Amino acid sequence: MSTPRQMTEDEAAEFAEQVFDVARKGDAAMLAALLAKGLPANLRNHNGDTLLMLAAYHGHAEAVKVLLEFKANPLIANDKNQLPIAGAAFKGNLPVVKALIEGGTPVEAASSDGRTALMMAAMFNRVEMLDYLLAQGANPNATDAQGATALAAAQTMGAMDTAARLQNLV
Repeated sequence: MSTPRQMTEDEAAEFAEQVFDVARKGDAAMLAALLAKGLPANLRNHNGDTLLMLAAYHGHAEAVKVLLEFKANPLIANDKNQLPIAGAAFKGNLPVVKALIEGGTPVEAASSDGRTALMMAAMFNRVEMLDYLLAQGANPNATDAQGATALAAAQTMGAMDTAARLQNLV
């Protein structure tokens, strides 16, 4: 009986990169299979991106759901202090934002700079996302580290539609 061969460091690095590609491409079935076999749900790459961050940023709601089912932590920021929900809001991907919130991500989750998904939606004039986040309890009066609210962010970026929506709440 032979003992299993240990992976070399290069082989392990190559395998890890393939796993991150699976998350980037949103292969939910493959992620589920790998996680079921013991792949750590909060594995991070050289940029500090978790599998969840990559799936969220690249717009893969089903992969996000699988990762959350396997207890991926939605509050782990990458090396740029970005959270998965902020990445999805930045990209304008409402299905991913919904998957994150329905999977337990707090609607008020903020990175170290204090920016929330609501602020990102406001900045980039994403009205439907803004309405969804507000309906989920997002606080329009929350401020980032510079003291700016979602309304101030929208006004600064010239996002007229979201600014008008937020102005009506004040």
